[in-house]
Amino acid sequence: MIDGVSDGAIDGVVLKRLREQDRALVKVARKIRVLGTLGWPPEHEATFLASVRAGAPALPVIDTPPADLSEHKTALHDLRVGLDTGHPAGAFLDRTAASYLEAAEMLERAGTPAFTEIACAVYGAPDEPIHPGSPTHLDAASHFIRVTEGCAPPVTDGGDMNAEEAAAWLRERLGDHFLPALPVELGEGMAPLATAGSKRVRLRADARFSAVQLAQLLEHEALVHTATKRNGRAQPLLTSLGLSSPRTTCAQEGLATLAEMITDTMDLHRLRRIALRILAVDAGLEGADFIEVFQLFREAGQSESESYHSAARIFRGGDVRGGVVFTKDVVYLKGMLSTHTFLLKAMQEGRRDAPLRLFAGRMTLGDALALEPLFEAGLMAPPITAPDWVFNQECLAAYLAWTAFNDRIQLHCVSLEDFRDF
Repeated sequence: MIDGVSDGAIDGVVLKRLREQDRALVKVARKIRVLGTLGWPPEHEATFLASVRAGAPALPVIDTPPADLSEHKTALHDLRVGLDTGHPAGAFLDRTAASYLEAAEMLERAGTPAFTEIACAVYGAPDEPIHPGSPTHLDAASHFIRVTEGCAPPVTDGGDMNAEEAAAWLRERLGDHFLPALPVELGEGMAPLATAGSKRVRLRADARFSAVQLAQLLEHEALVHTATKRNGRAQPLLTSLGLSSPRTTCAQEGLATLAEMITDTMDLHRLRRIALRILAVDAGLEGADFIEVFQLFREAGQSESESYHSAARIFRGGDVRGGVVFTKDVVYLKGMLSTHTFLLKAMQEGRRDAPLRLFAGRMTLGDALALEPLFEAGLMAPPITAPDWVFNQECLAAYLAWTAFNDRIQLHCVSLEDFRDF
């Protein structure tokens, strides 16, 4: 039994108050935009790459003034005072409000060492263990780079399809999952190749795309990030499950990256890209400047354009001279490994609803457990949109079990010669 649910009857007063608090949180949280605030204008790419090609690389001149979010922080503090944290919904709202307060503090300190300190608290740091007793993020990233060295062909810009063809490919597949349909549009002057939000997917009009890139965009961005945002906004009680709160980043990116693995859309370039970003975050923390981090990506085989964008991800909100960086890219491997373990343990313990519930909105793995009483009471709705692999639980369990066992193989103890008698 939970507050607001007794003898099968739902306390309307409690639910009315929770809905009002939920709407208040959504209203203020939407004004605290982490990635939108920290993003770099697209014109800086051409300027920087021109300096590289001229043989005299020059640090980008980026102006990211610290934000003044005092009004929004006050609203969040006031909201938290009135929350009933003894109720699962009230506790969720409190955790989410606290996450946005932390994000606001971080944005107000852009360009300073305090920015990185808060980013490490929110997203983690390369030298931290992925979980107690495990290797660090840096160890894991170094492992993936080492074991894939020489496996992948050189990275090239572009792909087989132009933007119009890519949009048609996506529209056909998105139509099987989203009602109403998720529009796919072309955008001029975009920095990334593609973006996916709750209302549309945008592709850069002058870009070319490979089938692998589009499959990754479908499985990672649309069928995880877009789906969970839309499902969260459609919740009858907690529409704040549609927010991109920083505290949910690890689980979100973990679920999305694991989805790529499960659907065979994760290729070597993508896996190495994720690992390289962690190495680059560590280099930036140790004092490497933007040019040095750019060169790190170039030497690893990335194109000039991709190397620029990879380095820009790490220095947004930081200091291009080094030492002050944005550590968000640390979460991908941690998220993937922890989500894998969570799903396997949940299915092992007979909690077969857990995988689907992760798609009911944007939440942490802990939220999925803490909100169970709301699902059971009918106050949380199942997801409207979810990828096919979530429903095929026998295959999902088999995949998770096999990969968990495969982790025990020590590749450094094996050579091809060992297989001559097999």
